[in-house]
Amino acid sequence: VHVATEGPLGWSALRAARALGLPVVSSYHTHFPGYTRHYGLAALGTPIRAWLRHFHRRCALTLAPTAALAGELAATGYGRTGVLARGVDTGLFDPARRDPALRAQWGAHGDAPVVLGVGRLAPEKNWTLALAAWTAIRAALPGARFVLAGEGPQRAALRAALPEATFCGELPPERLAATYASADLFLFPSLTETWGNVTAEAMASGLAVVAYRCAGAAELIRDGHDGALAEPGDAAAFVGAALALALDPDRRARCGAAARHTALG
Repeated sequence: VHVATEGPLGWSALRAARALGLPVVSSYHTHFPGYTRHYGLAALGTPIRAWLRHFHRRCALTLAPTAALAGELAATGYGRTGVLARGVDTGLFDPARRDPALRAQWGAHGDAPVVLGVGRLAPEKNWTLALAAWTAIRAALPGARFVLAGEGPQRAALRAALPEATFCGELPPERLAATYASADLFLFPSLTETWGNVTAEAMASGLAVVAYRCAGAAELIRDGHDGALAEPGDAAAFVGAALALALDPDRRARCGAAARHTALG
């Protein structure tokens, strides 16, 4: 039995499987303890960590999306761990889906870059830093455009802070793929991911990605070759890397082409 959630449903499945003598394998998908500080619940971080360890130690194996995370879990008492690698649909997410009409709809003209963010509009995704990077880019390149795809509890606050941005909401797969391919630079400031599917999707779409050196970005991106990485928590470095790529279309294009090549692997 493979259990993909540690909540009540996962606990029920774990108990039933063990009662039947069936081996159980689990996945560690979400850093729940890391979310608590974003919602004023930091005191719950310690008991949540204890619960997760208790749950996963009762499984024969816990699978994580990266070797680094599997090693971290093993070192902190989660029992036997392994890696369940992630892929990306490079047929769906493809630079060939670039759409001039969509860019025109966003108000992007000529070589002015479109900066893109994709994900849940929620505090744990660190959109405050994306906003800071965008502010620096817009000051240097007034013709640039900012596009956000996703829904979440911060939508209203972000719309108020970014009246000039385009908010796409949740998008069906092909529309999302066209949105990636029609942008020029992807910002991913989250520090709470175990992987971050959007990193691979953006790279497959031929975008230079600016991210922190953690989770999937740390495994996929070679800094300066197919994207830019900042050390976790170094907000100034993140903003600086985003601005440098926004100002250099040739470098963006080289990184985007290399990112596509990486994703094809």
